[in-house]
Amino acid sequence: MRAERRGIGEPMIEYRGVYKAFDYPVLSGVDLTVNSGEMFALFGPSGTGKSVLLKTTLALVVPDRGDVRVDGESVYYDGPDALERIRCKVGYVFQYAALFDSLTVFENIEMGIPEHDLRTLSQSEVLDRAWEALELVNLEPRQVLTKMPAELSGGMKKRVGIARAIVGRPEILLWDEPTTGLDPVNTAAVERLVKQLSDELRVTSLLVTHDVIGGLEMCDRVAMLEGGEVRFVGTPDEFRQSDIPVVRAFADRHAAHEALDVLDVS
Repeated sequence: MRAERRGIGEPMIEYRGVYKAFDYPVLSGVDLTVNSGEMFALFGPSGTGKSVLLKTTLALVVPDRGDVRVDGESVYYDGPDALERIRCKVGYVFQYAALFDSLTVFENIEMGIPEHDLRTLSQSEVLDRAWEALELVNLEPRQVLTKMPAELSGGMKKRVGIARAIVGRPEILLWDEPTTGLDPVNTAAVERLVKQLSDELRVTSLLVTHDVIGGLEMCDRVAMLEGGEVRFVGTPDEFRQSDIPVVRAFADRHAAHEALDVLDVS
């Protein structure tokens, strides 16, 4: 049912033998495909390369070996024009929002509009886009457009970061731990927003998250990275029922932690 509504189709993001090492191997030949229209979650213990893999999608981190293809084009082997086209198709939600402290909310959001669009849009059209993006993340534009990041709460910063990611009207959204640092109540609110935007904007979403329960509720498929390798790919039900020891241990550990979080709130 959900797949039909999302219109899941051909491969949109393909990681092919992606290898990356710093002082030690972080990604050890990752092969993974995210399909068009799909909402896909990436789980795994801390330090297993989830965020690094996400960054290779836009060459923010360059792999030592392998390739990433987005909508049929190679990020690394089809030249700078292809990389520019790919970046114009993708909105990126960074951990902790990553807002520029010296820029207003409007100026931060404006950074998410591709350069070729900025060259053709009037200032009033840019303002309209920023206004629309803020409304989509449930912020009142009149109240926040001229504020500085230091004047915003943690939850508001997250929403402005999301507004910056969607203002360019991307086909793909990459979410890097969008609920990191939030309490359980705000975590639930941001997760509802992630799902709402993915549905309403009809985009392909790849979500890196530590919230296993939330990811299973939101996504069409999930994968688990451990030790720099893909240990599982499948539906949420298949993940819940998996008898792969490393998957079972990870899922049980996180279910226990999240149950304690709920008790703390109540």
